[in-house]
Amino acid sequence: MHALGNDFMILEAPPGGVLPNRAQWRALADRHTGVGFDQALVLEPPRSAGSHTYYRIYNADGSEAGQCGNGARCIARYLRMRERDAPATLRMGSAGGEIEARVLADGQVAVDLGAPEFEPAGVPFLAPTREATYSMEVAGENIEFGAVSMGNPHAVLRVAAIENADVSGIGAALQAHPRFPQQVNVGFMQIVDSAHIRLRVYERGVGETRACGTGACAAVVVGRNLGLLGAEVEVHVPGGRLGVHWDGPGQHAWLTGPAEVAFTGHAEF
Repeated sequence: MHALGNDFMILEAPPGGVLPNRAQWRALADRHTGVGFDQALVLEPPRSAGSHTYYRIYNADGSEAGQCGNGARCIARYLRMRERDAPATLRMGSAGGEIEARVLADGQVAVDLGAPEFEPAGVPFLAPTREATYSMEVAGENIEFGAVSMGNPHAVLRVAAIENADVSGIGAALQAHPRFPQQVNVGFMQIVDSAHIRLRVYERGVGETRACGTGACAAVVVGRNLGLLGAEVEVHVPGGRLGVHWDGPGQHAWLTGPAEVAFTGHAEF
């Protein structure tokens, strides 16, 4: 499946719980000799009452992630296709916490990614105090960014124009910086106006993707935290448009956008 070109391999956990190892995930993720994906999403039985599934997220390099906004939207759409009598509102668990997903009448899917976490320890980010922006030298440049967790860690940089941003250079250097103990997803945000931004994201374990759901939410909450964005923001990513709604500190962030099936098949490992 894919969400604006952010693509996923979705599979049910095999009986016995045997999953691919890190090398096998990398082989399956190869777009020339494998299936090809940004992340693999493994569906397991629910771990709490009222939940419809528990999902695990594996990046293209075989590392495991805690949350994936676009992936969660694809899973919700998949569950509705698999079980026609499944409710329009679904609860789904992951290492990043349990979330609510709504499959809308127009086929779009909205997910509640919870309240953003700005405290450095919760990102996690090594900093003595919480700040709206942090300054650091990365790849020979002094950069400023906001840091937040949306169930996974994000750093968001403001840029004048995303087409001129050094996404691969600064993105790769910052995502592996030792002040981020679990590495970090790096967003490059261009603010068009209070209701529109343009965004590119370098995802840890993957590289730049065509869309990043938690990255879109992270960019909006960082921008809104700085007083630059409103509660409802349209996020333009290379793959298309996502909608983010966040009312402010302590409130949950909602992500809305399409989720589509690319193809079905089988792979052996």
